[in-house]
Amino acid sequence: MPDVILTGASGRIEGRYSPGKTDNAPIALILHPHPKAGGHMNHPVSVQLYHLFMKRGFATLRFNFRGVGRSQGEFDAGIGELADAATALDWLQTNNPAAAQTWVAGYSFGAYIGMQLLMRRPETDGFISVSPPTNMYDFSFLAPCPASGLILTGAADTVVPPVEVERVVSKLRTQKGIVIDYEVVDKATHFWAEHLPSVEKSVGDYLDKRLEMTPIP
Repeated sequence: MPDVILTGASGRIEGRYSPGKTDNAPIALILHPHPKAGGHMNHPVSVQLYHLFMKRGFATLRFNFRGVGRSQGEFDAGIGELADAATALDWLQTNNPAAAQTWVAGYSFGAYIGMQLLMRRPETDGFISVSPPTNMYDFSFLAPCPASGLILTGAADTVVPPVEVERVVSKLRTQKGIVIDYEVVDKATHFWAEHLPSVEKSVGDYLDKRLEMTPIP
């Protein structure tokens, strides 16, 4: 799992990269929670997502948004962070030109950035969105959402109550051509303390299901 340095619009972007197991291994980009709330690429949920993809042979990258860790720049209210994510995905695709699939996974603020990136990169095959902050940001840009994916939230989340997430899920499920899996984990909060095994099981089971439906040649 080598450390990598990418060049972004605000300078250096610090990342952690695990190469794929084959030349055509799928790629996955992991996006961390809000920088102003202590979010960074080594947050337990971000690391959990990283390892779930890595264990399945994906070429996997997680990185620090601008102004976090050794990444240069300053917080840019989501605009610059989306540019950072696009730079990171470009880097992943350049280093894995034969990748069979492209996935984006994010937690909280990272889920918001991930869904925006999804809209700008129609080649994306799947997404994982953990605790998307649907009551803090406008998710109406998902019209139409270009890929199927999993949305995971906690039943005891008081930061983003499940009813707010369900509102977005319901709209997405009216769209044709995609399938949105939605899971609410009993007793889990927005921060997933003591519930990381639930993230591992739900996301792991979903990835295995999708990979069984579309095997990597």
